[in-house]
Amino acid sequence: MMLRVTTPYVDHLRQLVDAGIALNSDLTLDGVLQRIVETAATLTGARYAALGVIDRTRTGLERFITTGVDDATREQIGELPRGRGILGVLISEARPLRLHDLTADPRAVGFPPNHPPMRGFLGVPIMMRAVPYGNLYLCEKGDGSDFTEADEDITRLLAAQSAVAIENARLYEEQARWLRQLESLNELGAELASELNLDVLLGTVARRLRDLVGARIVGVALLVGDRDMRIQAADGDRADELRGVKLSYGHSKSWRVLERRHSELVDDMASDPEVDGDAVARFGGRTGLWVPLIVQDRPLGVLVLHDKLGADPRFDQGDLRLAQTFADRTAVAVDLSARVARDALRRVVAAQELERRRLARELHDETGQALASILLGLHAVEEAKGGAELRVATAMLRQLAVTTLQDVRRLAVELRPKALDDFGLVAALERLASGFSEQTGIAVDISARIGDTRLVPEIETALYRIVQEALTNVAKHAQASRVSVVLNRSARSVVAVIEDDGRGFSSRPEPSDGHGLGLIGMQERVGLLSGRIQIESTEGSGTTLVVEVPLQ
Repeated sequence: MMLRVTTPYVDHLRQLVDAGIALNSDLTLDGVLQRIVETAATLTGARYAALGVIDRTRTGLERFITTGVDDATREQIGELPRGRGILGVLISEARPLRLHDLTADPRAVGFPPNHPPMRGFLGVPIMMRAVPYGNLYLCEKGDGSDFTEADEDITRLLAAQSAVAIENARLYEEQARWLRQLESLNELGAELASELNLDVLLGTVARRLRDLVGARIVGVALLVGDRDMRIQAADGDRADELRGVKLSYGHSKSWRVLERRHSELVDDMASDPEVDGDAVARFGGRTGLWVPLIVQDRPLGVLVLHDKLGADPRFDQGDLRLAQTFADRTAVAVDLSARVARDALRRVVAAQELERRRLARELHDETGQALASILLGLHAVEEAKGGAELRVATAMLRQLAVTTLQDVRRLAVELRPKALDDFGLVAALERLASGFSEQTGIAVDISARIGDTRLVPEIETALYRIVQEALTNVAKHAQASRVSVVLNRSARSVVAVIEDDGRGFSSRPEPSDGHGLGLIGMQERVGLLSGRIQIESTEGSGTTLVVEVPLQ
C-alpha cells in the first residue's frame, strides 16, 4: 500500500501547473492579466495583489490591475499608481524585492488617502525576452506573517509562466487587430471605389480610421487653393465644431507637415512650438498624429488624429502605419473625385456649348430668317398702293409673326418646359408629344402609371430630357411612324420604356454621329441618379430604350 505524501510546497506547485494551464487558455490580454493577479494572491496567501504594466518610457506604469480592493475603496483612492516610490524601484532595478514593512523603507512615498494599510511586501518582475514587461506586487499575507523565500520562488515561477501567457495573448490580440484592420481596409477600398460624393467619402475615412486606431477625434483637412486648408470631414468628440475650420497658412502643424511631406507623431502638443496654441485650447488635444495626403508628389491635404483613447493618449508606430495606409488610399480617392468632377464639368460645358450651337443655328436659320421676312413684309406694306395690296401684305406679316412666335415658344420649351415645373412629368411629356407629332407627323402614345405623388425634381428632369432626346433621335434617324412611351413606378424605382417602329440599327451608334452623342448624354444623366439604361435594336425592327432610376 502506497502512502501519498503532500506538502504545502507540492500543493503550490500543483496550483501553479493548474494556473499555467488556465493562463494559456485565456487569449484576451485583460483576462490574462487579471487571472495572473488573482493566482499570485492565491499562491502566496496575500490579501492584496496587483500587476503594473510598464509604459513605453520604461519609467512609469500605464496599467495597474488589482485584486483584494473593492470597487468602493478603489473609487475613494482615486487615481491609480504611476510607478513612484517602492513601485518605481522595481521598474528601475527589475529584480525581486521583499520587505517586512514597506512604509519604513526610505524609498517609500506613502499611500494616498483612503488606501488600505499595507506593510508586508513582495515584488517580482515579469520579464519578456529579457525586457521587463511589468511587475507583480503582493501585500499583507493573510496570517500577518512576512513573505518567505518560498513565496518569492513560487511567484517567480508564476511570473515566468505569466510572460508566456501575456505574449500569447498579445500575439492573438495583435493578429485579431490586424485582421480587423485588413477587413476594414478592404471595405474602405470598396466604398472609396463606389462613392463619388467627396464629403461622404471623407466622412467614411474619418469614421473608420478613428474606430481602428481608437482616437478621440479624426479630421481630414484638404487644400482649397494655394494658401487655404480647411477641415472637410471629422469624426469623434466635438466633430461638428471641427468641420469647416480653416487652418492658418504657416501657423499650424498641419501646414508644416504638408510642407515637409512627412508624417509626424507628437506626444505633447502643448510643448510643440509648431502646434497652434488656440487650436489646442479650443479642442483640448494632448497628443497628435499628422499624415500628409500626397498623390504623384502633389499635396492634397492632411489626416489629423488627436488623443488615443485609454490610459495612454499617445499614438504609436502601428497607429502611424495604419494612418499612412488610410492616407494613401484617401489621397487617391480625393484625386479621383476631383478628376471625375472636372470631367463632369467638362462634359456639362461641352453639352451646353452643343446646345448653344443648336439654338444659335435655329435662331439664325428659322427665327432670323422669319424676322428678315417680316422686315421685307413691312417694306411691302409701305409700298402698297391700295387697300387690297395692304390687306395681303398685312396678312402675310401676321402669319410670319405667328410662325416666329411659335418657333420662339418651341425653343423656350426645349430649354425648360414650364409645364414640367407647374404640372409634373406626365403633363410635360404629353405636351412634348403633341408638339413633336405636329412637327414630324409621327404619332406618340404616352402611358403613365406613376401615381399621383410627384417624383423628385431631379428624376422628373432626367426622365423628361431622356424622352426628349429619344424623340429627337427618332425624328432624325429612325424613319418611324409611331413611338410608344410607357412609365411605370414601383416602391423602389421608376421605369421608362421608349419604343419606336423605325428602321433600327445593327451596331451601336458612334459618338461621331448625333445619335451616338445623344445616347452618351442619356447614359450620363442616368448615371448621376445611380440608374441604368438598356438599348435593344435590330435592323428593320425598331428600337427599344429602357431606363430605370431608383427612388431612394
